[in-house]
Amino acid sequence: MAIRTPFISQATVILVASIFGLGYSLSAALIALRLENSGASSLSIGLNAAMHAVGVLITAILLPRFSVRFGMRFLLLLSLLATTIILILFPLMPWSWTWFPLRLGLGIATEILFVLSETWTNQLCDDTSRGKVMAFYMTAMSTGFAAGPLLLSATGTGGFAPWLAGGALSLLAALVLLLGTTTPPPAQPKGHGGFLHYLRLAPVALFSTALNAGVEAAGMSFLPLYAMSAGWGENGATQLLSTLMLGAIALQLPIGWLADRMPREKLILHLALIAGIGALAWPWLISLGVIAYIALFVWGGVFVGIYTVTLTLIGSRFSGSDLVGLYAAAGLAWGVGALLGPSAVGAANILTAQGLPVVTAASCLIFAVFIRRYVYRPAS
Repeated sequence: MAIRTPFISQATVILVASIFGLGYSLSAALIALRLENSGASSLSIGLNAAMHAVGVLITAILLPRFSVRFGMRFLLLLSLLATTIILILFPLMPWSWTWFPLRLGLGIATEILFVLSETWTNQLCDDTSRGKVMAFYMTAMSTGFAAGPLLLSATGTGGFAPWLAGGALSLLAALVLLLGTTTPPPAQPKGHGGFLHYLRLAPVALFSTALNAGVEAAGMSFLPLYAMSAGWGENGATQLLSTLMLGAIALQLPIGWLADRMPREKLILHLALIAGIGALAWPWLISLGVIAYIALFVWGGVFVGIYTVTLTLIGSRFSGSDLVGLYAAAGLAWGVGALLGPSAVGAANILTAQGLPVVTAASCLIFAVFIRRYVYRPAS
Protein backbone atom coordinates (compact mmCIF):
# COMPACT_ATOMS: atom_id res chain seq x y z
CA MET A 1 0.00 0.00 0.00
CA ALA A 2 1.40 3.41 -0.96
CA ILE A 3 2.36 5.83 1.77
CA ARG A 4 0.36 8.99 1.17
CA THR A 5 2.19 11.80 2.91
CA PRO A 6 3.33 15.15 1.54
CA PHE A 7 6.84 14.49 2.83
CA ILE A 8 7.19 11.27 0.83
CA SER A 9 5.76 12.93 -2.26
CA GLN A 10 8.17 15.84 -1.99
CA ALA A 11 11.12 13.54 -1.34
CA THR A 12 10.30 11.52 -4.44
CA VAL A 13 10.06 14.62 -6.60
CA ILE A 14 13.42 15.80 -5.28
CA LEU A 15 14.95 12.44 -6.17
CA VAL A 16 13.52 12.46 -9.69
CA ALA A 17 14.61 16.08 -10.25
CA SER A 18 18.13 15.27 -9.09
CA ILE A 19 18.34 12.26 -11.40
CA PHE A 20 17.12 14.37 -14.31
CA GLY A 21 19.86 16.91 -13.61
CA LEU A 22 22.55 14.27 -13.24
CA GLY A 23 21.60 12.40 -16.41
CA TYR A 24 21.40 15.61 -18.39
CA SER A 25 24.71 17.12 -17.23
CA LEU A 26 26.59 13.81 -17.31
CA SER A 27 25.54 12.98 -20.85
CA ALA A 28 25.99 16.51 -22.22
CA ALA A 29 29.54 16.98 -20.93
CA LEU A 30 30.64 13.39 -21.52
CA ILE A 31 29.28 13.16 -25.06
CA ALA A 32 30.85 16.49 -26.02
CA LEU A 33 34.26 15.49 -24.66
CA ARG A 34 34.12 12.06 -26.32
CA LEU A 35 33.16 13.59 -29.65
CA GLU A 36 35.92 16.19 -29.50
CA ASN A 37 38.46 13.49 -28.68
CA SER A 38 37.27 11.59 -31.74
CA GLY A 39 37.94 14.64 -33.92
CA ALA A 40 34.36 15.87 -34.37
CA SER A 41 33.88 19.56 -35.20
CA SER A 42 32.13 22.06 -32.93
CA LEU A 43 29.24 22.14 -35.39
CA SER A 44 28.85 18.35 -35.23
CA ILE A 45 28.91 18.46 -31.43
CA GLY A 46 26.26 21.17 -31.47
CA LEU A 47 24.06 19.22 -33.88
CA ASN A 48 24.31 16.12 -31.70
CA ALA A 49 23.28 18.19 -28.68
CA ALA A 50 20.36 19.47 -30.75
CA MET A 51 19.04 15.90 -31.01
CA HIS A 52 18.25 16.15 -27.30
CA ALA A 53 16.11 19.17 -28.15
CA VAL A 54 14.28 17.23 -30.86
CA GLY A 55 13.40 14.67 -28.18
CA VAL A 56 12.12 17.50 -25.99
CA LEU A 57 9.87 18.75 -28.80
CA ILE A 58 8.45 15.27 -29.39
CA THR A 59 7.76 14.90 -25.68
CA ALA A 60 6.07 18.30 -25.46
CA ILE A 61 3.59 17.26 -28.14
CA LEU A 62 2.77 13.78 -26.81
CA LEU A 63 3.21 14.01 -23.02
CA PRO A 64 -0.10 15.72 -22.06
CA ARG A 65 -2.09 12.95 -23.74
CA PHE A 66 0.12 10.15 -22.44
CA SER A 67 0.14 11.46 -18.86
CA VAL A 68 -3.66 11.31 -18.76
CA ARG A 69 -3.74 7.83 -20.27
CA PHE A 70 -0.89 6.14 -18.40
CA GLY A 71 -0.45 8.21 -15.23
CA MET A 72 2.50 10.12 -13.85
CA ARG A 73 4.11 7.30 -11.85
CA PHE A 74 4.16 4.87 -14.77
CA LEU A 75 5.71 7.43 -17.11
CA LEU A 76 8.30 8.48 -14.52
CA LEU A 77 9.25 4.85 -13.95
CA LEU A 78 9.46 4.14 -17.67
CA SER A 79 11.63 7.21 -18.24
CA LEU A 80 14.06 6.30 -15.46
CA LEU A 81 14.44 2.78 -16.86
CA ALA A 82 14.95 4.18 -20.36
CA THR A 83 17.60 6.59 -19.06
CA THR A 84 19.45 3.67 -17.46
CA ILE A 85 19.41 1.62 -20.65
CA ILE A 86 20.38 4.49 -22.96
CA LEU A 87 23.32 5.61 -20.81
CA ILE A 88 24.68 2.05 -20.83
CA LEU A 89 24.21 1.77 -24.60
CA PHE A 90 26.30 4.86 -25.41
CA PRO A 91 29.76 3.31 -24.79
CA LEU A 92 28.68 0.13 -26.60
CA MET A 93 27.91 2.01 -29.80
CA PRO A 94 30.57 3.44 -32.14
CA TRP A 95 30.55 7.15 -32.89
CA SER A 96 28.65 7.91 -36.09
CA TRP A 97 24.92 7.96 -36.72
CA THR A 98 24.26 5.65 -33.73
CA TRP A 99 24.79 8.41 -31.16
CA PHE A 100 22.13 10.60 -32.77
CA PRO A 101 19.14 8.31 -32.05
CA LEU A 102 20.55 7.58 -28.59
CA ARG A 103 20.73 11.31 -27.87
CA LEU A 104 17.17 11.64 -29.17
CA GLY A 105 15.96 8.89 -26.82
CA LEU A 106 17.77 10.43 -23.88
CA GLY A 107 16.10 13.76 -24.65
CA ILE A 108 12.66 12.14 -24.59
CA ALA A 109 13.29 10.26 -21.33
CA THR A 110 14.82 13.14 -19.39
CA GLU A 111 12.20 15.63 -20.60
CA ILE A 112 9.44 13.40 -19.19
CA LEU A 113 11.28 13.38 -15.86
CA PHE A 114 11.65 17.14 -16.00
CA VAL A 115 8.07 18.07 -16.92
CA LEU A 116 6.27 15.60 -14.66
CA SER A 117 8.44 16.29 -11.62
CA GLU A 118 8.00 20.05 -12.14
CA THR A 119 4.22 19.75 -12.52
CA TRP A 120 4.04 17.52 -9.47
CA THR A 121 6.05 19.93 -7.33
CA ASN A 122 3.90 22.92 -8.24
CA GLN A 123 0.76 20.97 -7.30
CA LEU A 124 2.17 20.17 -3.86
CA CYS A 125 2.47 23.76 -2.60
CA ASP A 126 0.39 26.88 -2.08
CA ASP A 127 1.30 30.38 -3.17
CA THR A 128 2.54 31.55 0.23
CA SER A 129 5.40 29.04 0.15
CA ARG A 130 5.74 28.50 -3.60
CA GLY A 131 8.96 30.48 -3.98
CA LYS A 132 10.66 28.47 -1.24
CA VAL A 133 9.35 25.10 -2.47
CA MET A 134 10.36 25.74 -6.08
CA ALA A 135 13.77 26.90 -4.84
CA PHE A 136 14.17 23.53 -3.10
CA TYR A 137 13.15 21.84 -6.35
CA MET A 138 15.70 23.79 -8.40
CA THR A 139 18.33 23.16 -5.74
CA ALA A 140 17.74 19.43 -6.11
CA MET A 141 17.93 19.63 -9.89
CA SER A 142 21.06 21.78 -9.73
CA THR A 143 22.62 19.24 -7.37
CA GLY A 144 22.13 16.67 -10.10
CA PHE A 145 23.60 19.05 -12.67
CA ALA A 146 26.68 19.55 -10.47
CA ALA A 147 27.04 15.83 -9.75
CA GLY A 148 27.44 14.94 -13.42
CA PRO A 149 30.71 16.84 -14.04
CA LEU A 150 31.99 15.86 -10.58
CA LEU A 151 31.37 12.24 -11.51
CA LEU A 152 33.41 12.75 -14.67
CA SER A 153 36.24 14.27 -12.63
CA ALA A 154 36.27 11.17 -10.43
CA THR A 155 35.90 8.49 -13.11
CA GLY A 156 37.46 10.18 -16.12
CA THR A 157 35.74 10.33 -19.48
CA GLY A 158 37.14 7.07 -20.83
CA GLY A 159 35.74 3.58 -20.45
CA PHE A 160 32.39 2.47 -19.06
CA ALA A 161 32.58 3.83 -15.51
CA PRO A 162 30.77 7.20 -15.91
CA TRP A 163 28.02 5.67 -18.03
CA LEU A 164 27.47 2.83 -15.57
CA ALA A 165 27.40 5.22 -12.61
CA GLY A 166 24.75 7.39 -14.23
CA GLY A 167 22.69 4.36 -15.21
CA ALA A 168 22.90 2.90 -11.71
CA LEU A 169 21.61 6.09 -10.10
CA SER A 170 18.69 6.24 -12.52
CA LEU A 171 17.89 2.62 -11.71
CA LEU A 172 17.95 3.42 -7.99
CA ALA A 173 15.37 6.17 -8.51
CA ALA A 174 13.24 3.77 -10.57
CA LEU A 175 13.28 1.24 -7.74
CA VAL A 176 11.98 3.86 -5.30
CA LEU A 177 9.04 4.56 -7.61
CA LEU A 178 8.48 0.87 -8.30
CA LEU A 179 8.09 0.18 -4.59
CA GLY A 180 5.16 2.59 -4.56
CA THR A 181 6.37 4.80 -1.75
CA THR A 182 4.55 7.86 -3.04
CA THR A 183 1.29 8.82 -4.66
CA PRO A 184 1.60 11.46 -7.37
CA PRO A 185 -1.37 13.72 -8.03
CA PRO A 186 -3.64 12.48 -10.81
CA ALA A 187 -2.76 13.77 -14.26
CA GLN A 188 -5.26 16.27 -15.62
CA PRO A 189 -6.32 16.91 -19.20
CA LYS A 190 -4.45 19.58 -21.09
CA GLY A 191 -5.98 23.05 -20.89
CA HIS A 192 -7.71 24.60 -23.87
CA GLY A 193 -5.60 26.48 -26.37
CA GLY A 194 -2.35 25.93 -28.22
CA PHE A 195 1.13 27.35 -27.92
CA LEU A 196 0.18 30.85 -29.11
CA HIS A 197 -2.66 30.97 -26.57
CA TYR A 198 -0.24 30.33 -23.70
CA LEU A 199 2.36 32.64 -25.23
CA ARG A 200 -0.16 35.46 -24.90
CA LEU A 201 -1.11 34.43 -21.37
CA ALA A 202 2.41 33.82 -20.03
CA PRO A 203 5.09 35.31 -22.31
CA VAL A 204 7.62 35.67 -19.49
CA ALA A 205 7.30 32.00 -18.57
CA LEU A 206 7.76 30.73 -22.12
CA PHE A 207 10.60 33.07 -23.10
CA SER A 208 12.34 32.35 -19.80
CA THR A 209 12.00 28.62 -20.43
CA ALA A 210 13.52 28.96 -23.90
CA LEU A 211 16.38 31.07 -22.51
CA ASN A 212 17.12 28.59 -19.73
CA ALA A 213 17.07 25.64 -22.11
CA GLY A 214 19.25 27.28 -24.75
CA VAL A 215 21.97 28.53 -22.42
CA GLU A 216 21.88 25.38 -20.29
CA ALA A 217 22.17 23.00 -23.26
CA ALA A 218 24.96 25.07 -24.80
CA GLY A 219 26.82 25.43 -21.50
CA MET A 220 26.65 21.75 -20.61
CA SER A 221 28.15 20.80 -23.96
CA PHE A 222 30.55 23.68 -24.59
CA LEU A 223 31.72 25.14 -21.26
CA PRO A 224 34.30 22.36 -20.66
CA LEU A 225 35.49 22.73 -24.26
CA TYR A 226 35.64 26.53 -23.88
CA ALA A 227 37.71 26.24 -20.70
CA MET A 228 40.07 23.74 -22.34
CA SER A 229 40.58 26.11 -25.28
CA ALA A 230 41.61 28.76 -22.72
CA GLY A 231 44.29 26.47 -21.27
CA TRP A 232 42.41 24.47 -18.63
CA GLY A 233 42.97 20.72 -18.33
CA GLU A 234 40.09 18.29 -18.80
CA ASN A 235 39.54 17.72 -15.07
CA GLY A 236 39.74 21.44 -14.33
CA ALA A 237 37.27 22.19 -17.10
CA THR A 238 34.68 19.73 -15.80
CA GLN A 239 35.22 21.01 -12.25
CA LEU A 240 34.55 24.53 -13.52
CA LEU A 241 31.17 23.36 -14.80
CA SER A 242 30.48 21.73 -11.43
CA THR A 243 31.38 24.97 -9.67
CA LEU A 244 28.86 26.84 -11.79
CA MET A 245 26.19 24.32 -10.80
CA LEU A 246 27.18 24.47 -7.13
CA GLY A 247 26.42 28.18 -7.31
CA ALA A 248 23.03 27.27 -8.73
CA ILE A 249 22.48 25.04 -5.70
CA ALA A 250 23.62 27.53 -3.07
CA LEU A 251 21.80 30.62 -4.31
CA GLN A 252 18.34 29.25 -5.13
CA LEU A 253 16.98 29.44 -1.58
CA PRO A 254 17.80 33.15 -1.11
CA ILE A 255 16.45 33.86 -4.60
CA GLY A 256 13.28 31.92 -3.77
CA TRP A 257 12.98 33.93 -0.55
CA LEU A 258 13.17 37.14 -2.61
CA ALA A 259 10.57 35.79 -5.05
CA ASP A 260 8.06 35.54 -2.19
CA ARG A 261 8.71 39.15 -1.15
CA MET A 262 9.04 41.31 -4.28
CA PRO A 263 7.47 41.58 -7.76
CA ARG A 264 8.62 38.47 -9.58
CA GLU A 265 8.93 40.03 -13.05
CA LYS A 266 11.16 42.74 -11.55
CA LEU A 267 13.38 40.11 -9.94
CA ILE A 268 13.61 38.20 -13.24
CA LEU A 269 14.68 41.42 -15.00
CA HIS A 270 17.47 42.10 -12.52
CA LEU A 271 18.74 38.52 -12.67
CA ALA A 272 18.77 38.55 -16.49
CA LEU A 273 20.76 41.80 -16.58
CA ILE A 274 23.34 40.48 -14.13
CA ALA A 275 23.65 37.20 -16.06
CA GLY A 276 24.06 38.98 -19.40
CA ILE A 277 26.70 41.43 -18.16
CA GLY A 278 28.48 38.63 -16.31
CA ALA A 279 28.70 36.46 -19.42
CA LEU A 280 30.40 39.33 -21.26
CA ALA A 281 33.21 39.10 -18.69
CA TRP A 282 33.85 35.37 -19.21
CA PRO A 283 36.76 35.82 -21.68
CA TRP A 284 38.62 37.82 -19.02
CA LEU A 285 37.50 35.81 -15.98
CA ILE A 286 38.38 32.42 -17.47
CA SER A 287 42.09 33.30 -17.28
CA LEU A 288 42.06 34.25 -13.58
CA GLY A 289 42.25 30.82 -11.93
CA VAL A 290 40.52 30.84 -8.54
CA ILE A 291 38.61 34.00 -9.42
CA ALA A 292 37.08 32.15 -12.37
CA TYR A 293 35.65 29.58 -9.95
CA ILE A 294 34.14 32.29 -7.75
CA ALA A 295 32.70 34.22 -10.69
CA LEU A 296 31.07 31.17 -12.27
CA PHE A 297 29.74 30.08 -8.87
CA VAL A 298 27.86 33.39 -8.57
CA TRP A 299 26.87 33.47 -12.24
CA GLY A 300 25.40 29.96 -12.09
CA GLY A 301 23.21 30.90 -9.14
CA VAL A 302 22.00 34.10 -10.77
CA PHE A 303 21.20 32.50 -14.13
CA VAL A 304 19.37 29.47 -12.72
CA GLY A 305 17.51 31.88 -10.45
CA ILE A 306 15.75 33.27 -13.54
CA TYR A 307 14.06 29.93 -14.03
CA THR A 308 13.39 29.40 -10.32
CA VAL A 309 11.42 32.65 -10.19
CA THR A 310 9.68 31.71 -13.46
CA LEU A 311 8.44 28.46 -11.88
CA THR A 312 7.10 30.45 -8.94
CA LEU A 313 5.32 32.78 -11.36
CA ILE A 314 3.74 29.86 -13.25
CA GLY A 315 2.46 28.14 -10.13
CA SER A 316 0.97 31.33 -8.70
CA ARG A 317 -1.11 32.09 -11.81
CA PHE A 318 -2.14 28.71 -13.21
CA SER A 319 -3.63 25.52 -11.81
CA GLY A 320 -5.33 22.31 -12.90
CA SER A 321 -5.66 21.71 -16.63
CA ASP A 322 -4.33 25.20 -17.42
CA LEU A 323 -1.12 24.34 -15.56
CA VAL A 324 -0.77 21.14 -17.60
CA GLY A 325 -1.44 23.08 -20.80
CA LEU A 326 1.14 25.71 -19.92
CA TYR A 327 3.74 23.04 -19.17
CA ALA A 328 3.04 21.49 -22.57
CA ALA A 329 3.67 24.90 -24.15
CA ALA A 330 6.75 25.32 -21.97
CA GLY A 331 7.97 21.96 -23.24
CA LEU A 332 7.84 23.30 -26.79
CA ALA A 333 9.65 26.46 -25.68
CA TRP A 334 12.28 24.35 -23.93
CA GLY A 335 12.76 22.23 -27.04
CA VAL A 336 13.17 25.27 -29.27
CA GLY A 337 15.68 26.81 -26.87
CA ALA A 338 17.64 23.58 -26.46
CA LEU A 339 17.70 23.17 -30.25
CA LEU A 340 18.88 26.71 -30.99
CA GLY A 341 21.36 27.16 -28.11
CA PRO A 342 23.97 24.49 -28.93
CA SER A 343 23.51 25.02 -32.67
CA ALA A 344 24.10 28.78 -32.30
CA VAL A 345 27.22 28.29 -30.18
CA GLY A 346 28.56 25.63 -32.55
CA ALA A 347 28.08 28.00 -35.49
CA ALA A 348 29.49 31.00 -33.58
CA ASN A 349 32.62 29.02 -32.70
CA ILE A 350 33.41 28.87 -36.41
CA LEU A 351 33.78 32.66 -36.36
CA THR A 352 35.25 33.25 -32.90
CA ALA A 353 36.68 31.32 -29.97
CA GLN A 354 34.30 33.32 -27.75
CA GLY A 355 31.13 31.83 -29.24
CA LEU A 356 29.79 30.54 -25.90
CA PRO A 357 30.01 33.81 -23.91
CA VAL A 358 28.82 35.88 -26.88
CA VAL A 359 25.69 33.77 -27.44
CA THR A 360 25.01 33.52 -23.69
CA ALA A 361 25.34 37.27 -23.07
CA ALA A 362 23.26 38.18 -26.11
CA SER A 363 20.48 35.78 -25.09
CA CYS A 364 20.28 37.08 -21.51
CA LEU A 365 20.37 40.75 -22.51
CA ILE A 366 17.76 40.35 -25.25
CA PHE A 367 15.52 38.65 -22.70
CA ALA A 368 16.12 41.51 -20.25
CA VAL A 369 15.13 44.05 -22.91
CA PHE A 370 11.93 42.06 -23.53
CA ILE A 371 11.08 42.07 -19.81
CA ARG A 372 11.83 45.77 -19.46
CA ARG A 373 9.91 46.89 -22.52
CA TYR A 374 6.87 44.62 -22.67
CA VAL A 375 6.28 43.26 -19.18
CA TYR A 376 7.80 45.17 -16.26
CA ARG A 377 6.99 48.85 -16.26
CA PRO A 378 7.94 50.63 -13.06
CA ALA A 379 5.37 52.94 -11.55
CA SER A 380 5.83 56.51 -12.72
